[in-house]
Amino acid sequence: MNMQEMIDTAMALVANDKGLLAMDESNPTCNKRFAKLGIPQIAGARRAYRELIVTTPGLSECISGAILYDETIRQQKKDGTPFVKALTDVGIIPGIKVDTGAKDMAGLPGEKITEGLDELRERLAEYAKMGARFAKWRAVITLGDGIPTRGCIEANAEALARYAALCQEAGLVPIVEPEVLMDGAHTMDQCCEVTEEVLRTVFNELYRQRVKLRGMILKPNMVLPGLTCPKQESVDEVADATVRCLLRAVPAAVPAIAFLSGGQSSELASARLNAMNVRFKAKLPWALAFSFSRALQQPALEIWKGDDANVAAAQKALIHRARCNRAACRGEYSPAMEETAT
Repeated sequence: MNMQEMIDTAMALVANDKGLLAMDESNPTCNKRFAKLGIPQIAGARRAYRELIVTTPGLSECISGAILYDETIRQQKKDGTPFVKALTDVGIIPGIKVDTGAKDMAGLPGEKITEGLDELRERLAEYAKMGARFAKWRAVITLGDGIPTRGCIEANAEALARYAALCQEAGLVPIVEPEVLMDGAHTMDQCCEVTEEVLRTVFNELYRQRVKLRGMILKPNMVLPGLTCPKQESVDEVADATVRCLLRAVPAAVPAIAFLSGGQSSELASARLNAMNVRFKAKLPWALAFSFSRALQQPALEIWKGDDANVAAAQKALIHRARCNRAACRGEYSPAMEETAT
């Protein structure tokens, strides 16, 4: 894939007000979610759940790309069709999570560094042969007393940039995900300050590593107060703060910003994305889209509970959330959509 093809892929991932479905939970993370609902924590159950997702009728109407995990990209439907082919056949672009997780940083208590650069060039080549056309790497930034430190921010930014450069070398579009976590009692203003610092640092490193910004997508957090902060701003206030922060830190050459949900409820994630597009869509240099995991999947997972008899109902819940988020990309989402679904 040459650079023009990567640019075309990046644009295709957010074309027609569609977004990304992040179904790239690691096995331990997926097992934890299964355990809470009494679902067996085995490969067969994970495969069945992934099949439920990729075979959801009409999913490609709202979803342009699906981020897979190493186990998932190697799995197949019951009839033997690889998941990659099942997605491609309906017009959904397959992608792959390539980091190996966030680990404790030496000398910096409470902070994490994402690992996975070792042998990444070889793994990217393998995934490309399997049909992946884009990749994802997540950096985790914790906001708290005295953190994040510059050491943490700079180390994660450098890793993101090195990953992105390797992706483009392999012909894959990099999804660059620096996430300032929602956990904690920090204010929205504190989140805004840290998010801007993180994004500026990430783009400085991307420039240093000669990453072509037109051939990547940014996947940031929204600017939000901590989950335990006494003051929780309105949907419009969050939208305003998020867009102001992004305008100060994200170059216009980036084609799209696809937000992570980061622990928000499904309805709030949709409402906040919608408010941004209602208020700013016509004025922004980049598209504002979604790359949600729990905010898309959780209602379906809670309905399915590992029971084949619940597959159709779970798929209806998944496509409903996908439609809500596509509507949010158009600035057309409203709470009435939730009432209709109920």
